[in-house]
Amino acid sequence: MQSHLLNFDTLINQYLMPFGLKVLAALAIWIIGGMLINTLTKVVRRVLNVRQLEPTLINYAISAIQVLLRIFLVMGILEVCGVPTTSFAAMIGAVGVALGVAWSGLLSNFAAGIFLVVLRPFKVGDYITAAGQTGNITDIGLVTTTMLTDNNLRVIIGNNKLFSDIIINYNVQPTRRIDLRCQIAYGVDPSDAIARLAERVAAIDNALTTPAPAVVIQEFNATGTLLAVRLFAPTPCFGQVYNDTNRVIAATCAEAGWPAPATYQVSIANNTAPTTAQPAP
Repeated sequence: MQSHLLNFDTLINQYLMPFGLKVLAALAIWIIGGMLINTLTKVVRRVLNVRQLEPTLINYAISAIQVLLRIFLVMGILEVCGVPTTSFAAMIGAVGVALGVAWSGLLSNFAAGIFLVVLRPFKVGDYITAAGQTGNITDIGLVTTTMLTDNNLRVIIGNNKLFSDIIINYNVQPTRRIDLRCQIAYGVDPSDAIARLAERVAAIDNALTTPAPAVVIQEFNATGTLLAVRLFAPTPCFGQVYNDTNRVIAATCAEAGWPAPATYQVSIANNTAPTTAQPAP
């Protein structure tokens, strides 16, 4: 009986107590380390916000810092528990290779996301056309980018597809040019039409006077004369000026009473009667 008690005391003193202390130490390190990581990331975020960096770049940096610090924290806990970290590092390397092969598409999206943040072809809030979609960018994530289209649809695009496609950013330049056309019939004097349209277009709200609006003859076609109407507007007012220009063109045509352009077909009939040979007298 006494020998069993000795064995039980030995089990407690030599195995359970050290193991329990290691578990308590691991829990304390995890809790305290997590609090320190959260505090550090908050400080870093405030510093980056003070420097007025891109919000997406800040999120990338905070995420990377949190992941690295969590890895170091886990390795420290394993070291306290007596687990050799060398084998753990080798295991992480093997898992990383396997995940790299299995998630090649996901990793390509992640790499493209880094390039999007570094090269900055667009930022959150920009109005762009890319990957067959047009809308405002609401979020640039690690793997995907979220866009809100004009008809209020939320579109999520993989960063690799987005970065490998042609990107048109409508918000980079402060002004944009509006190109519209006005088809007039052949019976309408082009010079009079140009003068009328130029006067009305120049009076549109938010239309820039420099460069000045221009109304020119673009071509002559089967229905008459095709006029090109070109004017510049501030980028935020592009939609309003575009719609007002269309309205002004329609109103000018109606007020002037110009006929609707139409294709005319000219048919020439040969009414010459065949001559009959007369007999000689």
